[in-house]
Amino acid sequence: MNIIIFGPQGSGKGTQAELIARRRNFPYISTGDIFRYHLKNKTELGQQVAEYVNTGQLVPDELTNKIIQDRINQPDCTVGFVLDGYPRNQKQLEFLSQITTVDYAIVIELSDQEAIKRLSGRLASKCGLSYHLEFNPSQQAGICDKCGDQLFRRDDDQPQAIAQRLAIYHQETEPLFAVYENKGILHRVNGAKTIDEVYQQIEGVISQAAG
Repeated sequence: MNIIIFGPQGSGKGTQAELIARRRNFPYISTGDIFRYHLKNKTELGQQVAEYVNTGQLVPDELTNKIIQDRINQPDCTVGFVLDGYPRNQKQLEFLSQITTVDYAIVIELSDQEAIKRLSGRLASKCGLSYHLEFNPSQQAGICDKCGDQLFRRDDDQPQAIAQRLAIYHQETEPLFAVYENKGILHRVNGAKTIDEVYQQIEGVISQAAG
Protein backbone atom coordinates (compact mmCIF):
# COMPACT_ATOMS: atom_id res chain seq x y z
CA MET A 1 0.00 0.00 0.00
CA ASN A 2 1.68 3.17 -1.25
CA ILE A 3 0.24 6.48 -0.04
CA ILE A 4 0.94 10.10 -0.99
CA ILE A 5 -0.08 12.95 1.30
CA PHE A 6 -0.61 16.32 -0.40
CA GLY A 7 -1.38 19.63 1.24
CA PRO A 8 -0.20 23.23 1.43
CA GLN A 9 2.29 24.31 4.06
CA GLY A 10 0.47 24.69 7.35
CA SER A 11 -1.96 21.84 6.60
CA GLY A 12 -0.13 19.43 8.91
CA LYS A 13 0.55 16.94 6.13
CA GLY A 14 3.90 15.92 7.64
CA THR A 15 2.27 15.14 10.98
CA GLN A 16 -0.51 13.15 9.30
CA ALA A 17 1.91 11.26 7.06
CA GLU A 18 3.94 10.21 10.11
CA LEU A 19 0.81 9.09 11.99
CA ILE A 20 -0.39 7.00 9.05
CA ALA A 21 3.04 5.44 8.57
CA ARG A 22 3.39 4.63 12.27
CA ARG A 23 -0.07 3.05 12.41
CA ARG A 24 0.86 0.66 9.59
CA ASN A 25 4.54 0.27 10.41
CA PHE A 26 5.38 1.73 6.98
CA PRO A 27 8.39 3.91 6.20
CA TYR A 28 7.62 7.64 6.32
CA ILE A 29 9.40 9.24 3.37
CA SER A 30 9.95 12.99 3.47
CA THR A 31 12.15 14.68 0.87
CA GLY A 32 13.36 17.13 3.51
CA ASP A 33 14.37 14.33 5.89
CA ILE A 34 16.13 12.43 3.11
CA PHE A 35 18.08 15.51 2.03
CA ARG A 36 19.18 16.09 5.64
CA TYR A 37 20.20 12.43 6.02
CA HIS A 38 22.40 12.49 2.92
CA LEU A 39 23.90 15.86 3.86
CA LYS A 40 24.67 14.73 7.41
CA ASN A 41 26.23 11.44 6.30
CA LYS A 42 28.07 13.08 3.40
CA THR A 43 26.97 10.41 0.94
CA GLU A 44 27.61 10.76 -2.78
CA LEU A 45 24.04 11.99 -3.23
CA GLY A 46 24.47 14.27 -0.22
CA GLN A 47 27.50 15.92 -1.77
CA GLN A 48 25.46 16.63 -4.90
CA VAL A 49 22.61 18.08 -2.81
CA ALA A 50 25.08 20.24 -0.86
CA GLU A 51 26.24 21.93 -4.06
CA TYR A 52 22.75 23.39 -4.47
CA VAL A 53 21.75 23.89 -0.83
CA ASN A 54 24.97 25.70 0.06
CA THR A 55 24.44 28.21 -2.74
CA GLY A 56 20.75 28.75 -1.97
CA GLN A 57 19.50 26.95 -5.08
CA LEU A 58 16.61 24.52 -5.36
CA VAL A 59 17.62 20.88 -5.72
CA PRO A 60 16.79 19.96 -9.37
CA ASP A 61 14.11 17.39 -10.16
CA GLU A 62 16.62 14.92 -11.58
CA LEU A 63 18.53 14.72 -8.30
CA THR A 64 15.38 14.70 -6.17
CA ASN A 65 14.02 11.86 -8.31
CA LYS A 66 17.24 9.89 -7.90
CA ILE A 67 17.12 10.29 -4.12
CA ILE A 68 13.47 9.21 -3.94
CA GLN A 69 14.16 6.18 -6.13
CA ASP A 70 17.10 5.21 -3.91
CA ARG A 71 14.82 5.36 -0.84
CA ILE A 72 11.89 3.51 -2.39
CA ASN A 73 14.22 0.72 -3.50
CA GLN A 74 15.16 -0.03 0.12
CA PRO A 75 13.82 -3.37 1.45
CA ASP A 76 11.56 -1.75 4.08
CA CYS A 77 9.45 -0.16 1.33
CA THR A 78 8.30 -3.47 -0.17
CA VAL A 79 5.23 -3.60 2.11
CA GLY A 80 4.31 0.03 1.44
CA PHE A 81 5.30 3.60 2.27
CA VAL A 82 3.90 7.06 2.93
CA LEU A 83 5.28 9.93 0.81
CA ASP A 84 5.32 13.52 2.08
CA GLY A 85 6.53 16.40 -0.10
CA TYR A 86 6.81 14.40 -3.32
CA PRO A 87 5.83 14.66 -6.11
CA ARG A 88 5.67 18.46 -6.21
CA ASN A 89 5.39 18.96 -9.97
CA GLN A 90 4.60 17.22 -13.27
CA LYS A 91 8.14 15.99 -13.93
CA GLN A 92 8.36 14.36 -10.52
CA LEU A 93 4.95 12.74 -10.95
CA GLU A 94 5.94 11.28 -14.31
CA PHE A 95 9.12 9.85 -12.81
CA LEU A 96 7.29 8.38 -9.82
CA SER A 97 4.78 6.65 -12.10
CA GLN A 98 7.68 4.93 -13.88
CA ILE A 99 9.23 3.44 -10.74
CA THR A 100 6.25 2.50 -8.55
CA THR A 101 2.47 2.51 -8.18
CA VAL A 102 0.35 4.72 -5.95
CA ASP A 103 -2.71 3.31 -4.17
CA TYR A 104 -3.98 6.39 -2.36
CA ALA A 105 -3.43 10.11 -2.95
CA ILE A 106 -4.77 12.10 0.00
CA VAL A 107 -5.21 15.89 -0.25
CA ILE A 108 -5.45 17.80 3.03
CA GLU A 109 -7.37 20.90 1.99
CA LEU A 110 -6.77 24.21 3.73
CA SER A 111 -7.57 27.76 2.65
CA ASP A 112 -4.71 30.17 2.05
CA GLN A 113 -6.13 32.39 4.78
CA GLU A 114 -5.98 29.59 7.36
CA ALA A 115 -2.52 28.47 6.20
CA ILE A 116 -1.14 31.99 6.57
CA LYS A 117 -2.79 32.31 9.99
CA ARG A 118 -1.22 29.06 11.18
CA LEU A 119 2.24 29.68 9.77
CA SER A 120 2.60 33.38 10.55
CA GLY A 121 1.68 32.64 14.17
CA ARG A 122 4.73 30.43 14.60
CA LEU A 123 7.54 31.75 16.79
CA ALA A 124 10.98 30.28 17.34
CA SER A 125 13.57 30.47 20.10
CA LYS A 126 17.36 30.31 19.92
CA CYS A 127 17.29 27.15 22.03
CA GLY A 128 15.22 25.38 19.37
CA LEU A 129 11.77 25.38 20.98
CA SER A 130 8.81 26.43 18.84
CA TYR A 131 5.65 28.24 19.87
CA HIS A 132 2.45 29.51 18.27
CA LEU A 133 0.69 32.73 19.19
CA GLU A 134 -2.72 31.00 19.24
CA PHE A 135 -2.21 27.25 19.53
CA ASN A 136 0.90 27.01 21.72
CA PRO A 137 1.78 30.37 23.31
CA SER A 138 4.64 30.89 25.75
CA GLN A 139 3.77 31.64 29.37
CA GLN A 140 5.20 35.15 29.07
CA ALA A 141 4.38 36.84 25.77
CA GLY A 142 7.37 36.92 23.43
CA ILE A 143 9.71 35.14 25.84
CA CYS A 144 10.87 31.49 25.69
CA ASP A 145 9.78 29.42 28.70
CA LYS A 146 13.00 27.41 28.63
CA CYS A 147 15.86 29.82 27.90
CA GLY A 148 14.25 33.20 28.56
CA ASP A 149 15.34 34.62 25.20
CA GLN A 150 13.18 36.79 22.98
CA LEU A 151 11.06 34.78 20.55
CA PHE A 152 11.28 35.58 16.85
CA ARG A 153 9.54 34.78 13.58
CA ARG A 154 11.64 32.94 11.00
CA ASP A 155 12.09 34.58 7.60
CA ASP A 156 10.19 31.78 5.86
CA ASP A 157 7.23 32.30 8.22
CA GLN A 158 6.78 35.93 7.20
CA PRO A 159 3.39 36.43 5.44
CA GLN A 160 5.01 37.38 2.11
CA ALA A 161 7.20 34.26 2.06
CA ILE A 162 4.24 32.06 3.00
CA ALA A 163 2.11 33.55 0.22
CA GLN A 164 4.88 32.84 -2.29
CA ARG A 165 5.13 29.18 -1.24
CA LEU A 166 1.36 28.80 -1.43
CA ALA A 167 1.36 30.28 -4.95
CA ILE A 168 3.93 27.68 -6.05
CA TYR A 169 1.80 24.92 -4.50
CA HIS A 170 -1.29 26.10 -6.41
CA GLN A 171 0.64 26.48 -9.65
CA GLU A 172 2.81 23.34 -9.65
CA THR A 173 1.32 20.77 -7.26
CA GLU A 174 -2.46 21.15 -7.47
CA PRO A 175 -2.57 20.30 -11.23
CA LEU A 176 -1.25 16.82 -10.31
CA PHE A 177 -4.48 16.01 -8.49
CA ALA A 178 -6.33 15.52 -11.78
CA VAL A 179 -4.03 12.62 -12.68
CA TYR A 180 -4.86 10.73 -9.50
CA GLU A 181 -8.52 11.74 -9.67
CA ASN A 182 -8.78 10.17 -13.12
CA LYS A 183 -7.38 6.97 -11.64
CA GLY A 184 -10.00 7.04 -8.90
CA ILE A 185 -7.47 7.15 -6.06
CA LEU A 186 -7.64 10.83 -5.05
CA HIS A 187 -9.35 11.59 -1.74
CA ARG A 188 -9.82 15.01 -0.14
CA VAL A 189 -10.12 15.74 3.58
CA ASN A 190 -10.80 18.93 5.53
CA GLY A 191 -7.54 20.21 7.02
CA ALA A 192 -9.19 22.95 9.11
CA LYS A 193 -9.78 20.44 11.93
CA THR A 194 -7.76 19.17 14.87
CA ILE A 195 -4.87 16.77 14.25
CA ASP A 196 -6.94 13.84 15.51
CA GLU A 197 -10.01 14.79 13.45
CA VAL A 198 -7.96 15.06 10.25
CA TYR A 199 -6.30 11.73 11.02
CA GLN A 200 -9.69 10.05 11.53
CA GLN A 201 -10.88 11.43 8.18
CA ILE A 202 -7.85 9.96 6.42
CA GLU A 203 -8.20 6.58 8.14
CA GLY A 204 -11.87 6.55 7.17
CA VAL A 205 -11.04 7.25 3.54
CA ILE A 206 -8.43 4.48 3.40
CA SER A 207 -10.67 1.95 5.17
CA GLN A 208 -13.64 2.74 2.92
CA ALA A 209 -11.57 2.59 -0.28
CA ALA A 210 -9.97 -0.68 0.83
CA GLY A 211 -13.44 -2.13 1.24
